[in-house]
Amino acid sequence: MSYLRQIWAIVKKDITAELHTRETTSAMFVFAALSMLIFSFALDLQGRAAKAVAPGALWTTIVFAGTLGLNRAMAREQQTGSIEGLLLAPIDRTAIFFGKALGNLILMLAVEVILLPLGSALFNVAFLKPSVTFPIVLGTIGYATIGTLIAAIAINTRAREVMLPLLLIPLAIPLLIAAVQATGNLVQGATLHTVNGWIQLLIIYDLLSIAIALLTFQYVAEE
Repeated sequence: MSYLRQIWAIVKKDITAELHTRETTSAMFVFAALSMLIFSFALDLQGRAAKAVAPGALWTTIVFAGTLGLNRAMAREQQTGSIEGLLLAPIDRTAIFFGKALGNLILMLAVEVILLPLGSALFNVAFLKPSVTFPIVLGTIGYATIGTLIAAIAINTRAREVMLPLLLIPLAIPLLIAAVQATGNLVQGATLHTVNGWIQLLIIYDLLSIAIALLTFQYVAEE
């Protein structure tokens, strides 16, 4: 089996299992929708004030919904014993990582497909413009990548539900700062050229996350 087919087999397994139960996506969708509703009613802002606050509310929701999804996805792997089966299979360890990371990324993007129109309607800001969605996708890739690695570390700890956000969010701070700044400036009318520095930081973070995960996942998985 080729490397790409190994990755696709893992992604297909995860998505099929999720479509069968829908427990992770349901929790993420409900949490994300309720969070955005609470933010919109609590802040009750219009115009430039809403444009200034909305990106932070959006990314806060993405982070916590994504963390919830990572936790539940890895808990299911541990409960069913499928992670041990993957480790015993004659496939590359990095293929396991990419498969799990892509599965988590797809779940997060699926939530954002609902979250962005909802946020646009509640805050009256243009989250759906291609220039705005670009840094959102870049940030989501980085968060899903580093989140998958940290979830694999936290899965064997006694309090994995607590350990995952405690380990993940501090590591994701550079990513979140760049994503919020880029999204906020673009929502307020800036061009991609003017936020080029933040976009470059997002790309560098994504590449570093992938490189670190490839170098360390084998040792993490064996533990």
